[in-house]
Amino acid sequence: MRREKREPRPNWRERCEEAGFHFHSMGGTYWDESVAYRFSSPQIDQLESATADLHQLCLAAAEEVVRSGRFAEFAIPEPFHELVARSWRDREPTLYGRFDFSWDGEGEPKLLEYNADTPTALLEASVVQWHWLEDVQKDADQFNSLHEKLIARLRAMQPAAGGTLHLACVKDSDEDIGNVEYLRDCALQAGWDARQIAVEDLGWDGARFVDLEDQPVRTLFKLYPWEWLVREEFGQHLLARPAAIVEPAWKMLLSNKALLVLLWEMNYGHPNLLPTYFTPQKFGADYVRKPLLSREGANVTIRSRGVVRQQPGGYGSEGYVYQSVAPLPAFDGRYPVIGAWIVGDQPAGIGIREDDSPITKNSSRFVPHYFT
Repeated sequence: MRREKREPRPNWRERCEEAGFHFHSMGGTYWDESVAYRFSSPQIDQLESATADLHQLCLAAAEEVVRSGRFAEFAIPEPFHELVARSWRDREPTLYGRFDFSWDGEGEPKLLEYNADTPTALLEASVVQWHWLEDVQKDADQFNSLHEKLIARLRAMQPAAGGTLHLACVKDSDEDIGNVEYLRDCALQAGWDARQIAVEDLGWDGARFVDLEDQPVRTLFKLYPWEWLVREEFGQHLLARPAAIVEPAWKMLLSNKALLVLLWEMNYGHPNLLPTYFTPQKFGADYVRKPLLSREGANVTIRSRGVVRQQPGGYGSEGYVYQSVAPLPAFDGRYPVIGAWIVGDQPAGIGIREDDSPITKNSSRFVPHYFT
């Protein structure tokens, strides 16, 4: 694994926008092709294997929570416990997720967290960095079958008689809108009647969700966190299961840092897992404290070698987990996180975000990769 300096394509903005990637410069610089990460083929095989293995461990963890009723450890409101259990027992289908790894190409990738409910950076990991590869590195390959697998998975999730899929996110996020527009395109290619709608525009007619034309919403993809829905008045309608939701309710068990504690408990010593507990007593002075529910590094504290790094935010009221420190590798003063995608039950590629801080944030840059 090497970080290489590159000459950006003179038309990179146009190429990004051709793919619908209009938020390439949010925060000043988001997409950054002045560098790229190079892997070997065995390293990619290792990432793929770790992703597949961890996916199965996560499914086993979900089964354990439902079997033993450990919902309170995940700060899931009590009225939603049965919804999560029924969603799991019915095996409601999942579309995708993203595992975040710390890895420098040596030893084993270490799981930092699992973005199982509303992962973003999808468009750039799928189409955009593939276009980059085709333009500048035709003799190489890329761990990236996201586009094909998303279409195949969406086709498999479609009702036998065909169906309408509404895809929703908030109105004021260019990034979320870009991800939803991309998934809508994939859904259309998979044969769905796919319609985009803002979360704020979803209605309730007393028995079901409806769109702005008062048409029923029978299947809803929501780029909007379950942990927000269950704490909002509108979310109470979900208890009656008026629609099929993607991601399903059982994903609340995997999009929560309590999962990391359970994974370690059930798979003690696993080479891809970090020791993680609900209290810091198992550690000395060094550990990472993470809220059960947080995003983009918010409220994460890293204590390592006498240095304390903290990221502000509004999370933490539900509780924290404490994880062993797996320092991100440093390449030229930048710290990359490898996001490994799962679509359905299949590993589907990676995307890399890097920052000048060991805490990956919303402003962290996305950089392409390839392997030889």
